Amino acid sequence: MALFSSPKLHLMAALAFALLAGPVAALAQTDEIQVYDGELAEKGVFNLTIHNNFTPKGLREAAFPGGLVNDKNLNGVAEWAYGVNDWFEAGLYLPLYSVSASRGATINGGKVRFLFARPDAAKHKFFYGANFEFSLNSKHWDDRRFTSEIRPIIGWHLKDVDLIVNPILDNSWYGGIKSLDFAPASRAAYNFNPKLAVAVEEYSDYGRLRDFVPAKDQWHQLWGVLDFEAGSVKIETGIGFGLTSSTDKVSLKLILSRDLNSKKPN
Repeated sequence: MALFSSPKLHLMAALAFALLAGPVAALAQTDEIQVYDGELAEKGVFNLTIHNNFTPKGLREAAFPGGLVNDKNLNGVAEWAYGVNDWFEAGLYLPLYSVSASRGATINGGKVRFLFARPDAAKHKFFYGANFEFSLNSKHWDDRRFTSEIRPIIGWHLKDVDLIVNPILDNSWYGGIKSLDFAPASRAAYNFNPKLAVAVEEYSDYGRLRDFVPAKDQWHQLWGVLDFEAGSVKIETGIGFGLTSSTDKVSLKLILSRDLNSKKPN
């Protein structure tokens, strides 16, 4: 319970208030298709994760005027992370980029994040955490210049099975708390060994808390995912299929992650 000692709790509460105080547009583009499991870079360690996702068969209309079109669009970002201590990791997403048929190569903005989690989450049956992100967006990436995200992390390690839920709230800093957008992500994984797992993931967007959009207009995508390690690199790859007419029909993802330095001695 050290994570929730008073100074740390106050810091998390302040971040949560900043994210919730002023809220979101419906899901348009995303640079990161991943369920957070509470894993942190070790203290003193820098980590680099490259996210790339491609939509071979996606929506052909932008979510807002002047926005990117999902169909045949590649989105990606370099995620730089640093383990501050055993319960806190700081991160920077830069550059955030796309390659689209309509615009070619573009830079879409950047993000900072603050990830708090139960220390050594992988060693516990029940684990938890919260991730806070603040984004600066290009006009073609999002119709609002500044957005943010609060991502709670709740999960269970049940022998060889992992069950994880991220009940995400997206924030466009407009309209109050009821205008937060509910976009949960979840994962059920089977671990063959510590270096190989298969999973089913689901990503959704129900719309604003004040008034969920009709089911046919919601975003729901089901993914088959493979996780494995090749030397010092962790690899996650998968294919997703849209479940509604308002969802990209087929999407692909590839995530490559590795530590850039060894753990510093105590």
